[in-house]
Amino acid sequence: MAGHPSIAKHPNLDEWIEIAAGGRIIVHTGKVELGQRIYTALAIIAAEELDVDYERIEVRRAETGVDPNEGMTTGSMSMQHSGTAIRLAGATARRRLMELAAERLDVAVDSLEVEDGLVQSRDSNQSVTYWDLMAGKRFGIAVDEAVDIKPPEAHTRVGRTATPKGMAEIVTGRMTYLHDLAMPGLMHARLVRPPHYFARLKGLDAAAVERLSVDGVTVVREGSFLAVAAADEYAAVKAAERLKAAAAWEEGDGLATPELFEALTANERLSFPVAAGGAPVDEAVPELAPPPEDAAVTLSASYEKPYIMHGSMGPSAGCALAEDGRLTVWTHSQGIYALRGALARALEMDEAALHLVFTPAAGCYGHNGADDAAFEAALIARAIPGVPILLKWTRDDEHAWEPYGSATVCALRGSLDGDGNIIDWSHESYGDTFMGRPVPGRYDLPESRLVSTHFREPALDWPVAEPAMGAHIGIHRNLEPLYAIPRPRLVKNLVRGLPLRTSALRSLGAFGNVAALESFMDELAAAAGIDPVEFRLRHLDDERARDVVETLGARMAADRAGAEEGRGAGIAFARYKNVAAYCAVGIEVAVTDEATVRLHRAWIVADAGEVVDPGGLTAQLEGGLIQAASWTLYEQVSWNGGGITSRDWESYPIIRFDNIPEVETVLMERPGLPFLGAGETVAGPTGGAIANAIFAASGLRLRRMPFDADAIRKAALQ
Repeated sequence: MAGHPSIAKHPNLDEWIEIAAGGRIIVHTGKVELGQRIYTALAIIAAEELDVDYERIEVRRAETGVDPNEGMTTGSMSMQHSGTAIRLAGATARRRLMELAAERLDVAVDSLEVEDGLVQSRDSNQSVTYWDLMAGKRFGIAVDEAVDIKPPEAHTRVGRTATPKGMAEIVTGRMTYLHDLAMPGLMHARLVRPPHYFARLKGLDAAAVERLSVDGVTVVREGSFLAVAAADEYAAVKAAERLKAAAAWEEGDGLATPELFEALTANERLSFPVAAGGAPVDEAVPELAPPPEDAAVTLSASYEKPYIMHGSMGPSAGCALAEDGRLTVWTHSQGIYALRGALARALEMDEAALHLVFTPAAGCYGHNGADDAAFEAALIARAIPGVPILLKWTRDDEHAWEPYGSATVCALRGSLDGDGNIIDWSHESYGDTFMGRPVPGRYDLPESRLVSTHFREPALDWPVAEPAMGAHIGIHRNLEPLYAIPRPRLVKNLVRGLPLRTSALRSLGAFGNVAALESFMDELAAAAGIDPVEFRLRHLDDERARDVVETLGARMAADRAGAEEGRGAGIAFARYKNVAAYCAVGIEVAVTDEATVRLHRAWIVADAGEVVDPGGLTAQLEGGLIQAASWTLYEQVSWNGGGITSRDWESYPIIRFDNIPEVETVLMERPGLPFLGAGETVAGPTGGAIANAIFAASGLRLRRMPFDADAIRKAALQ
């Protein structure tokens, strides 16, 4: 049985590599490009193994039925999945091409050399190209997982700078995004939303609908699902406003408005101990015992994080065409095969009648509104068959209707012996699900994860999350520390009855867990009177972990981090999911007289295994740091009984250019080692490092995000 998951599902070489006309090589992948430069990395890998110029490689945008089903583009797994698959496929293809060339030229395989797809024999000086050899034919063989791949010392492309795929189109404005699609007869659609999740349409002014029809606007209504479509986009925008004024809603009890962090620890919940290796077990949670008798110091602290948004800079969109019993959907979903399955169930169609095409749009790194917009476009398209429907969410739609990253509480207790060693540890995490994607096979009703299935008639019930029990997923991602701590007590709490819709957001529970864990490590280090770097090193026995922490400490010391008056520096560390990339982060801040946090400098040291595209990896790490800094300092969703109130960038502030630190990123050199997913590894350490830097600068321990002016003033008064 094949060992690699992507190859196991798609063993045929032709599913991955295509020697195409015009001197091109097409790489097929099930992963999608969200700005993380995965297409660039895959092109570099393919060019390396095939010995062709990088510019010859085209990476196909994923389509169902055309490209491999590699699940979701999530979890920082693209390099392990698609990167490794393309490396094996490329090496298998090269070996087969050499065999074909040897037959064609009647020479020994070991006499052949390749340069940019031109195969030459040292013995006869004859040559043939890959394109001559294939001439439109297929390989017709399986990917060999035991094939010899290039050794690192032979690499000429991996680890080198490359122009990112698609960058020329982006910077010159030639890139076509989902929002830009233009097709004959296309109609533009807009939604008319209820006030909140539980409101229902009780009336619609028929005269207003008739007037819209006279103006060439089509109104689509299915139960409480309400939309308009028009040939002119501005007409659709204005029509949605008119229809909103014509709609009356039954609001019921509205959204629940509990004190959020009290509800997180007081509500009904499902609780599970988390075993070594990071997976929960279906057993009774052990009681929190008294601290050990030989404990010299025992500390307890709770760290709180509110609901946060994906905050996509462009709102979600979807395009659909219903024609002859088939449905084509253009979407920026992170999982087109999973979405196809959910759409088929929701629309009661055969999966074979749906064709999904990934089309670039605003990236988000998580489950934002993309899947919902695709479904809504499909609903409208089925009501207006034969016409392409392009639905664009508004900013209000995006802020109020995307699934959020769950609010969390992390409750920690730790004890030190007289030498400053951790001898006791408890960490309980409380939160709602991070696993709300519409994925068939994961849930009984995956379609219920699509928001508008709750407004059609008959409306689906809102789903009740089941606990995710795999290692390091959901609430308990990175709950287990990488530090050598004897018998840690680790508990996952899936809390019921919380008010807002939640799902996957970059790093899932790891952001809150690592930020809390690393803040607590600093509190313990301070209690022990030990330098924060040294305190972490004495509890790390993983040499690669020690390398990144030591390197960070040395860089920050050389740069005199926190030495300037009024500034403070903090550090934090994690290995994402305890199996992916290692990352240590340092942050230097100042707390202003206005009680705001100014980010001055940041340092990132990461070990992601072999580095294929150093520019792309650096961009991912630095972008992740900025995003996590925004979560830490600014972001929180607000609501009342009438619905979400943080519906724009004023009511939901994010970090701005005037508070972006100067960042230095160090990538550890690990040629030949396996790829380690890195896109999400920086988030948690950033949150922890900022909290620790604020303490170093001001003496204030902040434990409830966001660390904004209100939080700082409140801490100063305590």
